[in-house]
This record gives sequence, C-alpha cells and structure tokens, in this order.
Amino acid sequence: MEGKINSDKAPKAVGAYPHARKVGNLLFLSGVGPRVAKSNENDSAVPGLKLDHNGNFEEFDFEAQVHSVFANVKAVLESSGSNWENLVDVTVFLVDMKRDFKTFNRIYAEYFTENQPCRTTVAINALPTPIAIELKCIATV
Repeated sequence: MEGKINSDKAPKAVGAYPHARKVGNLLFLSGVGPRVAKSNENDSAVPGLKLDHNGNFEEFDFEAQVHSVFANVKAVLESSGSNWENLVDVTVFLVDMKRDFKTFNRIYAEYFTENQPCRTTVAINALPTPIAIELKCIATV
C-alpha cells in the first residue's frame, strides 16, 4: 500500500492532495479537520458550527470539533492500514489558542492515555474552511 491514500470515511480534501502518503513504514497524514465525511465534495458540514448567511457564528461548539477531528484522523489511519496507537507525532493548529487550548488539552488527554505521541500546538489566524482546529499527523504502519 505504498503511495497516496484516500479514505471514503473522511471528508474530501479541499485541494489537490491525498489524505495520506505511505513511505516505507511511515504514514504522513495531510491536514485533517473536523468536517463531516459526506458524498458531496462541496459539503463543509462542521459539527458544532452553524453560520448565518453572512458567515457569522450562530452556534459554536469547539469540543464537538475536537471529537470530530479525532474521528477523522482515526478513519484515515484505519483506511491506511494503521491505527490510533501508531501515531508518533501530532501537530495541532488552533485558530484561537487562548479560547481553545485548555479544552483541547483536556480532550486530548482522554484520547491519549496509553500512546502519547510527540505534539506541537501552533496558533494560526485562519484555516481554509471555517473550522477552529486541524491536525497534521505522522504514524507508523
């Protein structure tokens, strides 16, 4: 299973890139966000997020986005012949570090009780879709 990997259980990419690439026994995931996997490529449903017609937040639930992004990472890992326990490095991108870091850290600790990969958390000012979090991961296969 060398090369590019795409999973029908994860949201479609918003650009020209695969969900993951396998090189030797390493698996490199492209940035994974919390959008829900749908058959429609243009569907950008984000759990816990509802926007008005001007793009302003009507509802925002960061915890729902964190659980969803973890589910999407698991889907890509499993479609690639790997699993959650094989994660070795996680880079976290948050659009609002002050608001979301404490909540993310708490939920992260619930998901990583045994395996604890290396982690870097970075504050950024925006992501390509109206999401609050994205993960970039490396795992073994």
